[in-house]
Amino acid sequence: MSKKNPKFAPNLLRLLMFEAIQSKNNSFVEIIPLEKPEKLTIENIIKSLDEHFSTNYNTHGGSKLPVLAFFAIYQSLINEIGRYKNCELGQMGSHTASDRTSKSAGDIEIFKDENLFEAIEIKLDKAIDVTMVRIAIEKIARYNPDRYYILSYIGIKESDNLEISTLINELQSEHGCQIIINGLLPTIKYYLRLIASLNEFISNYSNLIENDKEIQKIHKEKWNELMIKYLA
Repeated sequence: MSKKNPKFAPNLLRLLMFEAIQSKNNSFVEIIPLEKPEKLTIENIIKSLDEHFSTNYNTHGGSKLPVLAFFAIYQSLINEIGRYKNCELGQMGSHTASDRTSKSAGDIEIFKDENLFEAIEIKLDKAIDVTMVRIAIEKIARYNPDRYYILSYIGIKESDNLEISTLINELQSEHGCQIIINGLLPTIKYYLRLIASLNEFISNYSNLIENDKEIQKIHKEKWNELMIKYLA
C-alpha cells in the first residue's frame, strides 16, 4: 500500500503508534498502597505470595512473579546483611529465555567488585532435577560465582535427590562454589525474618509488579486483590 500510495504512510504509522500506546495503557494497573503497614506479618505475606504464585491465570507471565519477589527481597538484603557489603544487584532481564540460551548466570545476579558473587535460578512449575543442576554447573564454570541457588515452588524431584547431592558435593570439592537448592516459599519466609522492614519488601514487590512489562494485567489485578484480602 505504501509503495502505491505513499501519502498514506504517515497515517498508517500514527495508527500503529496509537494502538501500541493503547495496548500499553490497557495493561497498566496501579497497585494499591498499604494502609496499615504496621499490621504486616510474615505469615500473611507468605499466604499472599503463595496464592499469587499458584493461581492459574490461563496466560503467560506468571512464572516471573517469584523472580520479582526475590528481587524485592534482595533489594533489602544487599543493604542490610554483612555478606552483601559492597554488592549490587544485576539488572533483571527477560524471563522468557531458556536456561541454555540465556546470557546470564541466573534469574537474579549479585555482583561484588564487578564480579559475579551469587546467582539465583527460580522455577515456579518445575521440580529441581538433575538436568537443572547440570545446567547450573555449566553456568558456574562459565561465570564463576561464589554461590548458586536453585529454588523451586514444587521442590526437588525425589528420584533425582541422590544424584543431585553427589553432583553438588563434587562441584564444591572441585570448584568451591556452593549450590544451594530449596523450596521457594521456605526460602522467602527465611529471608523475611532477616530483613528489617516488611513494609519495604511489600513496597518493592508492588512497584516491580506495577512496572514489569512481561507479566499481565491479570497478575497485577490479582496482587491488588490479595493486598486487600491478606495485607490490609
